[in-house]
Amino acid sequence: MTIAEVLALLAIGGIAGFINVMSAGGSMLTLPLLMFLGLPPQVANGTNRVAITLQSATAVSGFRRMGHGNLRVSLHLAVPAIIGSLLGAWIATWVPDAVFELVLVVAMVGASVFMLLPQPTLDTRPLTTDRLGPFILLAMFLIGLYGGFIQVGVGVLFLVVLYRILKIDLPQVNVLKVAITLLYIVPALLIFAINDQVRWGMGMTLAIGNVAGAFLAVRVNLSSRGAQWVKWLTLVMVAAILMRLVFY
Repeated sequence: MTIAEVLALLAIGGIAGFINVMSAGGSMLTLPLLMFLGLPPQVANGTNRVAITLQSATAVSGFRRMGHGNLRVSLHLAVPAIIGSLLGAWIATWVPDAVFELVLVVAMVGASVFMLLPQPTLDTRPLTTDRLGPFILLAMFLIGLYGGFIQVGVGVLFLVVLYRILKIDLPQVNVLKVAITLLYIVPALLIFAINDQVRWGMGMTLAIGNVAGAFLAVRVNLSSRGAQWVKWLTLVMVAAILMRLVFY
């Protein structure tokens, strides 16, 4: 890697780590970056999981030190997500490049449109395991399936299920989101690694930035109502990346 590539991975990784914990959309920045740096789509997809794994571990650890988290609920939600992620990652290892790139563009556009929609103000309540019916567990399986395949925009899906359907407050959505992601992303990473679709050097460099961003986001998430400007920063950067993917 050149110095410029290292700096790009650290900078974009930092922004993505912050975005992933606070909201959604960090992989819309990091996955295309890895592809722009020369990695084939499947390899970029696998390499991106290194940063997400360490970023999620950092966020989970930070939240737990502050006394935030719900291990029992997280495990209940994570089990179907893990099963889905194994299937999704396996599919991603052999899907043709052209199909993957099309899915990437569609996912980025779809996530961006959702982020532009106004976030409704809901009467939220704590989440207990008795509220986790078959529909929610199926939704977690599908999120895991999608996340195992591409990960881009997974935070948007968590917002739909945890905030809009289960009506958990947004800071706790973020706490649960990173815990579930950590539990399902590790098996997915192993699938990519077994298929030699992980470049560890680039993944660890990106992870340094992601971890730093996640560390900062944990403090912001729990000390305020969150950074609303994160959404607009993400959308501006995603628009530029989409132009590059579609027209270059």
